[in-house]
Amino acid sequence: MSFMHRLFGGSNAPHESEPALPVAPGAPPAAAAPDTAPAAAAPSPQGDTATVRRIVGQLEALPPDRARLLAGAAYVVSRAANADLEITTDEIALMEQMLVERLDVAEAEAIIVVEIARQQAFMFGSTEDYLVTREFKRVSTPEQRLGVLRACFQVAAANDEISSPESAVLNQIATELDIDPSDFDAVRTEHRDQLSVVRAIRAVQAG
Repeated sequence: MSFMHRLFGGSNAPHESEPALPVAPGAPPAAAAPDTAPAAAAPSPQGDTATVRRIVGQLEALPPDRARLLAGAAYVVSRAANADLEITTDEIALMEQMLVERLDVAEAEAIIVVEIARQQAFMFGSTEDYLVTREFKRVSTPEQRLGVLRACFQVAAANDEISSPESAVLNQIATELDIDPSDFDAVRTEHRDQLSVVRAIRAVQAG
């Protein structure tokens, strides 16, 4: 069973339970960490192992709804980033920035949460999109949902253009988050010049 199923619930794990967030890819399980991390841990391909353990431990200590909020926000934005089947380093940086600025997450924690969400979006994609987005809607405020939608647009426009497939995913996310149509139109207008369909129309009109 994937992390998102364990965190948000599924046929074998109802969402009322309090599951722990997993260790980032390549890091040892948090439960294996000693109470006091050694002064100098041997680095792994993913970075300082002791540091990763401490960060994951902090995430596991969060209240369940807070953990779901952070993971859900990161996953929803990962959907937008993965709409073109590729998540770039610029998009990853924007996702981390979104968590720090909009959800008051420490930068080190944001890095781990985004990496977890990115891997899950890549491995499971549409099989969990609706489940995770629905749960994020449940634990978030309207303002947080609108903020995440804005982050989705920003990530989709990281290469200065929002493609038709990306636009379709953004529309779907807005629908699943029950974003007010006027709010969606306002956010979309902010990125109007980056929409590929608008650029195509302008090119035709320009001859």
